Amino acid sequence: MNEERRRLLNRPILLAIPILIGLFITRSPLLMTSTTPTESKPWADAPLKLITTPQYETGNTDIFTTGATHMALLHNSIFRGYNSIYQQAPHVKEIDKFDFIGYSLTWYKFVKSHHDDEEVSLFTKVEDVLGDKTIWEETHKEHAAFLPGLAEFEKYLTTLRSAKDFSGVELQRIMSSFQEPFEMHFHSEISTIANLANHPNAPKPGSPEEANASLTFKTWGKSTVTKAGTLDVVPFFLLNLDGTVEGGMWANWPPIPAPIKWGLVNIGGAYHNRWWKFTSCAGGKPRQLYAV
Repeated sequence: MNEERRRLLNRPILLAIPILIGLFITRSPLLMTSTTPTESKPWADAPLKLITTPQYETGNTDIFTTGATHMALLHNSIFRGYNSIYQQAPHVKEIDKFDFIGYSLTWYKFVKSHHDDEEVSLFTKVEDVLGDKTIWEETHKEHAAFLPGLAEFEKYLTTLRSAKDFSGVELQRIMSSFQEPFEMHFHSEISTIANLANHPNAPKPGSPEEANASLTFKTWGKSTVTKAGTLDVVPFFLLNLDGTVEGGMWANWPPIPAPIKWGLVNIGGAYHNRWWKFTSCAGGKPRQLYAV
């Protein structure tokens, strides 16, 4: 009698398992296609020009070139996010407006968190490594130049009375208002970091100071995206990475074990699954923009 009762009690759980698996599969970015973009339609490589990594450009492997390279890869994900929003905004259908707003606000959250984390953490740590408080003076000014426009972007999307009031043309106007200083800064910052290799206080190759500086970049790089949000910013970041660029040199970047990366995209990404149809990549390959 007890055995029969246990079977009856377990039956709903057993029946629920395939339903939950099916629900996960349908909500997961796992099913997203990576249809190759066509020349007749815009993709996420404009209007912001993507950044060539210093390591690819120079072949140097010092800690500052490497740090600048990894920053460039992160910046390019942000750029593809911007470009995917800009290109698709005027074409978003009524039924997709709510999801597009969520996608766009995730980009804002990514950029704002990235900026704040640089100012509070990375910049001060690199200043300490080089014993120089002046290295980021221009960078701080560059940040200040685009922040008002970025704030307007967020304000517009969060103060809409409803999703149906969203205007892609208006969002493009706001984005264009800060596009130039935003693009200039994200390119300039890469050069600034790479050029620190020539700083008179740069750690000597093979020294304990170099090892500590390298650890600073690696630790910051590992945490900066995940602390921004594992259910929104992390999938956004990974689904706007193109591993085919520069001869496939960065196909396995960031160096996350494949099962963990899969989980971050397909399990973490399932929570806001409807947002990711607007991303520029899938599985590290370019995909045709959904709304264009």
